[in-house]
Amino acid sequence: MYTNGIEKIKSDQYELDDLLDSPLDKRRGISLVIKPNEQVAQRIQHFLDILKHIEPGQYYYPTTDLHITVMALISCYDGFDMDQIKVEDYIDLIQKILPKQTKIEINFQGITASSGCVMIQGFPQQTVLHDIRNSLRTAFKTSTLQQSLDHRYPLRTAHITAARFRTPFTAKEEFLQTLENFRNYDFGISTINEIEFVYNDWYLKEQFTKTLFRFSI
Repeated sequence: MYTNGIEKIKSDQYELDDLLDSPLDKRRGISLVIKPNEQVAQRIQHFLDILKHIEPGQYYYPTTDLHITVMALISCYDGFDMDQIKVEDYIDLIQKILPKQTKIEINFQGITASSGCVMIQGFPQQTVLHDIRNSLRTAFKTSTLQQSLDHRYPLRTAHITAARFRTPFTAKEEFLQTLENFRNYDFGISTINEIEFVYNDWYLKEQFTKTLFRFSI
């Protein structure tokens, strides 16, 4: 992915997100997400501050919005509203399958890129995240609750999207060199204590995100 993403940027085949700042973007959904700890988040922000100085026109996630998507239960789409579901039914189902007193550690090591964004690589140190995702797939498949699990692609990674492209590059070479400098940077390890159930927009912007429940693990 990294090699392909870098080549897309080099050859000006990168993709700009036209909806990032659009007031017309009404895509909403519900998701399970986890947040990196403060130390990891600050190291990510240090990296983003460097990129922002080089390419101020791109979109950089604030610390509040950094997240790993465990599962998009209903992928964001225009027209979804909370009135269409019964939140308690989702909470009940999720509580039944989440492991109790377990341990999730994620090592955030290095960055990668696609044609439209920059991501922090996350490597789970146990199989718990993988197991939770499979349990969610099984549970929702046999339920009558509205869902669109794996609608875009099957979630298998633990990455954090940290920057998105929204304007043509003005300092592309310096930007690319910085990505290469942080290719294997150690952002730290997060021990995950809870999973958040949220109503969210496409980017999980704080002003559009509402926490529906916090599951302790």
